[in-house]
Amino acid sequence: MSFDFATVMVSAVFVTGLIWGVDSLLWKPKRAAGLAKLKAEGAGADVIDNSYREPILVEYARSFFPVILVVLILRSFLVEPFRIPSGSMMPTLLSGDFILVNKFTYGIRLPAVNTKVISLGEPARGDVVVFRYPNDPAVDYIKRVVGLPGDTITYYGRQVYVNGQVARQQLVGTYSASGAGFLAGAELRKELLSDGEHDILVMNGKPTIEGEFRVPAGHYFVMGDNRDNSNDSRYWGFVPEENLVGRAFMIWMNWDNVDNRISWERIGNMIR
Repeated sequence: MSFDFATVMVSAVFVTGLIWGVDSLLWKPKRAAGLAKLKAEGAGADVIDNSYREPILVEYARSFFPVILVVLILRSFLVEPFRIPSGSMMPTLLSGDFILVNKFTYGIRLPAVNTKVISLGEPARGDVVVFRYPNDPAVDYIKRVVGLPGDTITYYGRQVYVNGQVARQQLVGTYSASGAGFLAGAELRKELLSDGEHDILVMNGKPTIEGEFRVPAGHYFVMGDNRDNSNDSRYWGFVPEENLVGRAFMIWMNWDNVDNRISWERIGNMIR
């Protein structure tokens, strides 16, 4: 996910808008003056049409500018699509899920530079968020928020403790589905974070990182729901607030990479 779509779109809007604007202010008036002169001289229709014809570059810029601008506004300030590339968020999200991300729930940010200009809210424990990977901001990650600024998160015995209070878990059974990132024999559990319940996978016996983590101000502690198959805050640290992209809220499409088919039953599922 290293392609910087926002920067490309901003550049495209600037270039097409500049061409259209220069034409409207400088070139078009000159063409109009030339047209008036030709008409006064009694020039033929073919000569008049060729003289006043809009340059192809200007025609394309005028046509594409509003389209690119609308796409940029929608993706930068409202909703952006993402594709799940791995199984780190199983069973909530599967590799091949195409999701929608709310871009304004945590504030309005300028595209490309990612500077917040309007603050609208902050992540809550249990939110599934897309963010720019702190070790490589060109890469987008998706995880679940477990710790808020100021929290002390302890991970021990495959259980999460938030400020000393255990996030209760309930064993559901052995996870029976499949897919990229699936761990045979993984346990399916329900976990309660604050007031929200979600499913997680754990693989007893597999080595994992345990410890206590103090979340600094302006940062978040995130974990994958596939607890023993997730590269998350236990390994590389915290997510700065400025790296947040938005909150994932719906699966709009799925392509099953194992069976090479569309999983129709996943389309339209809300992400919790």
